[in-house]
Amino acid sequence: MVKEYRTGRVVGLASSAALGGFLFGYDSAVINGAASAIKSTFGLSAFELGFLVSIALVGSAVGAWFAGYFADRYGRQPVMLLAALMFMLAAVGQAFPFSAWDLGIWRLIGGAGIGVASVMAPMYIAEIAPAPLRGRMASLQQFAIVIGIFATGLANFMILNAAGGSATSPWLFGLPAWQWMFLSMTIPAAIYGLLALRLPESPRYLVQKGEDEEASKVLSQIYLADPAERVNDIKHSMKGEHRSSIKDLRGHRFGLMPIVWIGILLSAFQQFVGINAVFYYSNTIWESVGFTEDQAFQTSMITTGVNVAFTVVAIALVDRVGRKPLLLVGSAGMVITLAILTYVFGTAPIDAAGNPVLENGPDIVAMLGFNIYVAFFAATWGPIVWVLLGEMFPNRIRAAALALAASAQWAANFIVSTAFPPIAGKSLGLAYGIFTIFALLSIPFVLKKIRETKGVELEDMDQLEASSLNAA
Repeated sequence: MVKEYRTGRVVGLASSAALGGFLFGYDSAVINGAASAIKSTFGLSAFELGFLVSIALVGSAVGAWFAGYFADRYGRQPVMLLAALMFMLAAVGQAFPFSAWDLGIWRLIGGAGIGVASVMAPMYIAEIAPAPLRGRMASLQQFAIVIGIFATGLANFMILNAAGGSATSPWLFGLPAWQWMFLSMTIPAAIYGLLALRLPESPRYLVQKGEDEEASKVLSQIYLADPAERVNDIKHSMKGEHRSSIKDLRGHRFGLMPIVWIGILLSAFQQFVGINAVFYYSNTIWESVGFTEDQAFQTSMITTGVNVAFTVVAIALVDRVGRKPLLLVGSAGMVITLAILTYVFGTAPIDAAGNPVLENGPDIVAMLGFNIYVAFFAATWGPIVWVLLGEMFPNRIRAAALALAASAQWAANFIVSTAFPPIAGKSLGLAYGIFTIFALLSIPFVLKKIRETKGVELEDMDQLEASSLNAA
């Protein structure tokens, strides 16, 4: 096997592809700053607001579902360009809605862009990165996501302050601050589109299309040795292969191959521990326990900063420690911190509006627990799930399996994001208690079902699939 590679070139390609993750995070979290303003502007109930926030996730599931098919049919790079276009259209459409209904349609389109990017970035990075670098490079996807979330919070906070402290206040050209929050997304969308234009096509897609010479040219940009051996390895792993589809994922147990079920459950657990309830509704949560709008923004900024910092920890550890140990540490840490939040929110006194009141100690405990929980997730489950989804499936089913697993992730995200506002409206303690249970259940799942992929070449994943079959 070729072991020598151009690290700088790999980092450059992976970083460009991961910018889709930045937009993924940006578009996912931009609604956090605008949610209260949208609720008051359009007179929405808590359920209606939750549905409007979550409708983007329906688009994400659809986008992820079709991304694998389009990637195998048209190539990885053109599909990334499609995602950039969707982000651009969604940014403008969400900034200028005529009603909550068409705002929902634009969020659906933006969500489809998120779904496409969520599949394409880990797929492309896994297919161009050498095994010794693959974990760190694939973690760039999650790093870009959390940077996007942080950038959204920072941009929203700056826009809010410039508009006088309220998202409904007019700012430049008389537009309310919340509309500028959405418009700010056009800048990274344009940058992503320009970078995607410069990316070479995945060598594995090129080999699949019979374009061995073009695949060799791309591989020669990455590896120092003659790429012929690498091309032969790819061809061997794809021997007798046709374009992957959902039909190729069928198995004897519950209709799907065991490795596919593992990917689906891995995706679901990542969402059912509640992380996106934090990032979609953190401002609303802190306002409900007595923080001002400005204080809620500042508190959320601290949380997004923690998210970024501990994602760097994951990048540093993933290829040294491995995927499975990090997932176990993350699960244990989330169980403890979520249990603390469950207790604090569940035992807090209730005001006349039915909201828990945190002060004189419990507020500090809640903030610390909140941020330590985010730290455990960011250093483990956040990036590691995307790393595994990009590399755990054999070449012959990767596109279809990754698309299905990513769709399942967005479906789980939709369930959590839609259910959280009404459940939290009744009891924040109950909401965090549910998240605690799923974090606890993730431990035996990881112990029994997740196979370590550290240092394994993509062309050798069939052996791990066989191991998963035996373990399932």
